[in-house]
Amino acid sequence: MTPLAAAILAVLPCVYWTQPIDTRAALEAAGITRLCVAPEQVAAWKAAGFTATPIAVEDLAMRDALVAPGVAPRPGVASPTRSPWINANGWRFIRKPQGKYAYDVPAGKAALAAAEAFAYGADAVLKIDPADIGAAGAMLRFLSSLDTIDLPVIADIAVIDDGTPITGEVMNLLSRRNLLFQVVPKATPEWRIAIAVGSSQYPAEEAANPSAFAQKIRRELGDERRALRVYGSEVVLCRVTGDRTRARLHLLNYGGRDIEGLRIKLRGTYASGTATVFGAGRLPLDELVAGDGATEFSVPRLTAYAVIDLQSAK
Repeated sequence: MTPLAAAILAVLPCVYWTQPIDTRAALEAAGITRLCVAPEQVAAWKAAGFTATPIAVEDLAMRDALVAPGVAPRPGVASPTRSPWINANGWRFIRKPQGKYAYDVPAGKAALAAAEAFAYGADAVLKIDPADIGAAGAMLRFLSSLDTIDLPVIADIAVIDDGTPITGEVMNLLSRRNLLFQVVPKATPEWRIAIAVGSSQYPAEEAANPSAFAQKIRRELGDERRALRVYGSEVVLCRVTGDRTRARLHLLNYGGRDIEGLRIKLRGTYASGTATVFGAGRLPLDELVAGDGATEFSVPRLTAYAVIDLQSAK
């Protein structure tokens, strides 16, 4: 195995499989070759040609449980003007990057869950519905085809984590509004906004309404100073990494439907870029315009997941 292949494999979620060995043909047809299985099943799966990692039931239970990603119905809320409620786990990965996680997702959610874990480099085990192996395999093959690029995370806001649920919910709401944040141990001058829930500037009483609190942070930051803006969708969440010469933008579409012509504005001046879209391949960016310290472009098509790679002029 090449170093590049090993690096990609290290950040791919592992499919947790409890089905018998006679399901190997279905897994092979889906292109799934790496499994997490019970310790006593490792030898049989390796003999069948799979990469098998042992994980006991009690070890799986010790991992942090994640929600199934997607748009969740909101009981009693029928207004079409309400923002959709998104179940997403990105904020959890940011809060605890060295954590070990587990998804247990229903049919139809495996591909998005795999992409979400990959986008944040999370150590995740993915328990899926057996009916979803085709979608899971397609996404895992797509993820394994992407180049690995190690770039610094881009964020506008620092959050000083006190470990409380209320601060976690603040992170959740910041993430859902694409207000890019990073968890830090203490405030430093480099951060214009450093949130410490319970401080005089950010009282716990205000944070008790996370939606209003996130809106307050957005006003303080100012839209023109944001590293990222997404136009025309409330169901696309992003992770951004980059430096002075290039940037990588992960787009996760939680809405369940393809989006055409999604418009993005990213801080930084980039001369060119491409979109690598799950199920659609490599696509050119439309209407790329750079100036005044920012770059705008449209993604012609977004399925469940896409990676945008941008390059500055040489």
